Amino acid sequence: MKVFNTTGICIPSKHYMVDLSERVREIKKLVDAGKYFTINRARQYGKTTTIAFLTNYLKPDYDVLSLDFQKISDASFKSEEKFVQAFSRHVLARGKKLPVPDFVKDELQEYISRKEGRAVFDELFATLSEWCRVSEKPIVMIIDEVDSATNNQVFLDFLAQLRADYIEREDDPDEKTFQSVILAGVTDVKHLKIKIRPEGDHRVNSPWNIAADFDIDMSLPEAGIRGMLDEYEADHQTGLDTEAAARSIREYTNGYPFLVSRICQLVDEDVSRTMGLAEAWTMRGIDEAVKRILQENNTLFDSVMGKLINYPNLKGQLRSILLRGETISYLPDDEEQKQLCMYGFIRNDHNTVAVSNRIFEMRLYNYFIGESDRNNDLKQLGAASKSIFVEEDGWLDVKKIMEHFITEHNRIHKDETEKFLEEEGRERFLTYLSPIINGTGTYSIEEQTRDHSRMDVVIHYLGRRYIIELKIWRGDRYNEKGEEQIRRYLEYWGLDTGYMLSFSFNKNKKPGVERVQLRDKILFEGIV
Repeated sequence: MKVFNTTGICIPSKHYMVDLSERVREIKKLVDAGKYFTINRARQYGKTTTIAFLTNYLKPDYDVLSLDFQKISDASFKSEEKFVQAFSRHVLARGKKLPVPDFVKDELQEYISRKEGRAVFDELFATLSEWCRVSEKPIVMIIDEVDSATNNQVFLDFLAQLRADYIEREDDPDEKTFQSVILAGVTDVKHLKIKIRPEGDHRVNSPWNIAADFDIDMSLPEAGIRGMLDEYEADHQTGLDTEAAARSIREYTNGYPFLVSRICQLVDEDVSRTMGLAEAWTMRGIDEAVKRILQENNTLFDSVMGKLINYPNLKGQLRSILLRGETISYLPDDEEQKQLCMYGFIRNDHNTVAVSNRIFEMRLYNYFIGESDRNNDLKQLGAASKSIFVEEDGWLDVKKIMEHFITEHNRIHKDETEKFLEEEGRERFLTYLSPIINGTGTYSIEEQTRDHSRMDVVIHYLGRRYIIELKIWRGDRYNEKGEEQIRRYLEYWGLDTGYMLSFSFNKNKKPGVERVQLRDKILFEGIV
């Protein structure tokens, strides 16, 4: 029976996975056009699996030399001669299933065994070019895990030689070299620089500036996720609504391959143990899997959060985006943004910085609130009162949460200025809410509503949704507009009851919570 996989290459005969046929067809178009390019995406974004599928897809038309630079040790990058020997060994090992001419094997073996006057790039590339010239099929070279090499001058020289041969081929069609060269890794090799004069001239040039742009979307689409779940459902007959599940998983992950597979894996293998397979594949089970992901330590979060800590300025900006609704311009030349974008943490959303997916956002909210010493009094009060907010049937009493928050907040912070409350109010409510739902539920923020004026919080609790709009009081007319917005939002979620918490600076407004009927919807409005 197949399983969901989150480690190593996904294999169709062993693993449930999204169909990659369309993706590799698009990549083959670049290969057919003779392009050199880089597949640079964040860690655990499906690069190695894509390369494995691409290799098989190209085989009818090309001889594919697929290499992995993890197999070449750091010591082999210390000098040109050592690299040529290590590269030759790797080609011979990985080329056993290819029709490598005997003279190529002999020359590469001679470079490996040579003791004096060791081989250099000129000799290696002469051999490779001759191989390309006599080969019946065009040769495509794919190199995975190039990140292990990008800090080495020898690797940059290697790229420069590939670049020189590519330019010669473009200038003279009779010159033979690789049909296509594909480099895969996290690092965007296209932007690496190499000194033109090593003796100290500061002018630099990119050894890989001949690479074509790689704009193919490698996130997993909702339709692809549904296809994977359809296959799972055909095997297990759980009654799974694959359309609804695929939509929910896509909304949580934005198609990040590891997160998609991890949710499915946890539902199938862990959540199902406590609630049964049929119940696990409901919204409640998916929410439970997300909650477990947010609580676990894994290599993806270690990598991403580690990068964030290295850039305290951008960390502060992200805090302001998430908790205060500020807008930060996306700057393609900003080094911090460039690094976090490359590592899959942020993205360009209409020229503003946005966190890449909802799970990363939720992890960040937990991190920012957990690390802050601000509002510890509200955090402790929320934790101490946790049990009184859950009703006997398991429903969360959000009205009571708002009532207690308003009472405690106004008691503790009654003398603060309008400006301070506007900047801190929503963060205070989230700080109060977090320990109440921690261990049972999570919350997310609807991105399109997160600005200076309003923020829609969606509580995910035992498969149920609770919508709370947090906003700054701007008068009765503005409030009526907000009521209509949340009514439409309740329609979208299929809910009858919603909540609104307004931070008011009007001394005449009476704090508390009141019930408002909005046609067929009920709204509980709270005033702080």
